[in-house]
Amino acid sequence: MTALDRKRKAFFRGHSAERLASLALMLKGFRIVQRRYKTRLGEIDLIARRGDLILIVEVKARSSLEAAMEAVNHTAMRRIEAAADLWLARQPDRTRLSLRFDLVAVLPWRWPLHVPAAFMAGN
Repeated sequence: MTALDRKRKAFFRGHSAERLASLALMLKGFRIVQRRYKTRLGEIDLIARRGDLILIVEVKARSSLEAAMEAVNHTAMRRIEAAADLWLARQPDRTRLSLRFDLVAVLPWRWPLHVPAAFMAGN
């Protein structure tokens, strides 16, 4: 398998994981506001909303929950947080919104695991 084939496979696996994560969150009553929100500072996989609660969601397709949690390192958290700040600044109702940083782990042959408050802003 060439490097391009591996890259293509990872790309499609990531998109598939995001679709599954979106479905899992929608079944919990969240509305997906944005997918793959990209800024110069970072990227957010999913932004979901239920009422005034905004979820900033990192989606990881890994072999275990532990591997998914470890994949979100300190640098990734800072980039996600910076992108979330930019997104929030553009919202007209930003003063009443609550932000939470969640993780959805997409594991082989299992329903996606939603981990609320997987990390906190500023940590």
